[in-house]
Amino acid sequence: MDVKREGVVEARRKKQVIYSILGGIVVVLASIWLWNLEPAPPSVSRSSVYLGSVERGEMLRQVRGPGTLVPEEIRWISSRVQGRVERRVVLPGAEVGPGTVILELSNPELEQQTEDAMLRLQQAEADFTNRKADLDSRLLNEHAAAAALESEFKQAVLQYEADSRLAEEGLKPELELQLSKLRAEELESRNEIEKDRLRANEEAFAAQLTSERRRLDQARALYQLRVEQLDSLSVSAGLNGVLQELAVEEGEQITVGTRLARVAQPENLKAELRIAETQAKDIALGQPAVIDTRNGIIEGEVMRIDPAVRNGSVTVDVSLIGELPKGARPDLSVDGTIQLERLEDVLYVGRPAYGQAESLISLYRLDPEGNTATRIQVQLGRTSVTTVEVRSGLVEGDRVILSDTSQWEDSDRIRLDA
Repeated sequence: MDVKREGVVEARRKKQVIYSILGGIVVVLASIWLWNLEPAPPSVSRSSVYLGSVERGEMLRQVRGPGTLVPEEIRWISSRVQGRVERRVVLPGAEVGPGTVILELSNPELEQQTEDAMLRLQQAEADFTNRKADLDSRLLNEHAAAAALESEFKQAVLQYEADSRLAEEGLKPELELQLSKLRAEELESRNEIEKDRLRANEEAFAAQLTSERRRLDQARALYQLRVEQLDSLSVSAGLNGVLQELAVEEGEQITVGTRLARVAQPENLKAELRIAETQAKDIALGQPAVIDTRNGIIEGEVMRIDPAVRNGSVTVDVSLIGELPKGARPDLSVDGTIQLERLEDVLYVGRPAYGQAESLISLYRLDPEGNTATRIQVQLGRTSVTTVEVRSGLVEGDRVILSDTSQWEDSDRIRLDA
């Protein structure tokens, strides 16, 4: 017969409760430990990142931009008349001189206008000649009449003087003396009037002749204009250089002011650089520059800064100093570097993939052993083409990752593998 064991069931239940409580505590503690456990930092191949060291010393501030070589003297030749392109005499690339004809135009209407202007000039010349001859003849008659009257006056004066001496000797009656005096006075007055009339006629004739000469000058100027326009149908280069472009084709109808061709002097070139507007604020006239033509390096100097911003960049003209490298020609693509200033005794590092001047950025700094890198905040200062000033966050000798690290932006630490 079985004996009932009292208390065994209760003891077993107590053990189960205790084990359940302990298991729960273990689970909670494990969860807390796992929650506080930091995730393993991502691994990065050392060869896939670009490292830089923080240095102290002289930093050369520069800006860089692409550009092209352009002639310092360029002449666009425009049409002075309307017409039709008959022939392209010279093709682009040819050397030309001031009198080299590069295009021949035609304009029958202008030829007719020139012929009409010549006929009008001939008529104006004939009218002027006839008018001048007529006025000269009339003026000669006026002078002859004035001379005759003056002669009469002088004779009357002589007669009066003779009569006066005779009257003093009692050989001439007083009445005849008075008549002689009156005649001399009358002729004197008429002579003065005739002189005044002669001067007035001279001025009037001169005015008429001036008016006729103006009409002649107008006709001559019109004819000269038509001749020059007719001559401009043969389009010449106007200077020594190379024909760079012909902007019209044979048979094309053009109007006044149409650009026909471009002539440049290739031996006098300058570089036109396109500098980002954010980097152009410190550029000044006279700053030294270096131009890379990919066939050689040539030094230069900033000679002009365009005040306008186009497509986010500023055009800077650089005059070239010294002999041009082989292959240097207009429209050649180049790269230019402009030296802004030299900074003495500053902390600097290679320019990171992201980060503008005077900005706060995040960089990964290598730990002393060089196997891991920790994200830190770095205050940047002035920038150059390949370097940037460090204001705070780094010290001399620190090594940082300069390449793009945006793919690890969620991690404060990364591990560098060999």
